Amino acid sequence: MQDSHEIKLGDVTIARVEEMHGPIMPADAFFPDMPAQFWQDYRQELVPDHLGADDAMVHAAMQTWVLRSEGQTILIDTGIGNGKTRPAVEAWDHLELDYLGNLARAGVRPEDVDLVVNTHLHTDHIGWNTRLADGEWVPTFPNAAYLMPRIDFEYWNPANNPDIAGGVNENAFEDSIAPVHAAGQVQLWEGSYDINASLRLEAAPGHTPGASVITLNSGGERALFAGDILHTPLQVPHPNPSSCFDLAPEQSRETRYRLLGWAADNGALVLPAHFSGRGALEIERSGSTFAIKQWGPFPRY
Repeated sequence: MQDSHEIKLGDVTIARVEEMHGPIMPADAFFPDMPAQFWQDYRQELVPDHLGADDAMVHAAMQTWVLRSEGQTILIDTGIGNGKTRPAVEAWDHLELDYLGNLARAGVRPEDVDLVVNTHLHTDHIGWNTRLADGEWVPTFPNAAYLMPRIDFEYWNPANNPDIAGGVNENAFEDSIAPVHAAGQVQLWEGSYDINASLRLEAAPGHTPGASVITLNSGGERALFAGDILHTPLQVPHPNPSSCFDLAPEQSRETRYRLLGWAADNGALVLPAHFSGRGALEIERSGSTFAIKQWGPFPRY
């Protein structure tokens, strides 16, 4: 594959826009059930894009997949956002990053966006749903419909879930979901949802109750926008361990096996939400699990 900031699969054009990338947290905390030996066995493949060269910190990216399909500009996930109060994650608290500038350099103005897809409603996937204007949180993309999983919309509403206080999603519903809903721009879905003839949203529960993925099928080419079914390439050969953020680890494991199997059997490009480096990969079956066949064509970061 030739490196490109933008690729085309069938009739769908895909670009990625970075918010930030770098170390997230220690591997043994992020993946408490992942044996330390697995990190050592694959260290050469993981360093430096997915694991620190001089430490055991997992590296990840916060980014948006930008799709152009059937005349629409579609964003998949919107990162952490600027100016958000995030007491549980100091590194995400009151950020000031040039995400909108990065979008502009990819040829996307906020008013150009037709559709925002939040694969799930964790705080690092919804942050740029809104921006601060005159002291109020307003939709960043004024002309867009925002597709959100109904199950997550209900689960992450503090009125329904008092356990949100003190966790990573504290304040997220109030500043990144409720203002968009109040503006009449939220469209809730469940089960599955056809975005258009090439793109389909499908439930992929486990990481969160309403977690989802997007499948692409166009011109004989396929892709899986995998959301958070994977947080490290190490979960390709070792799909059993789940991250500490998976709310239902067993269900997450079942979802991961099912979707990786689909991707391997269909030759689909897999585009997880948080992989830095080349961002995307093709996989194949290897015994009872999977192996990385090749990395995607995006430049490394």
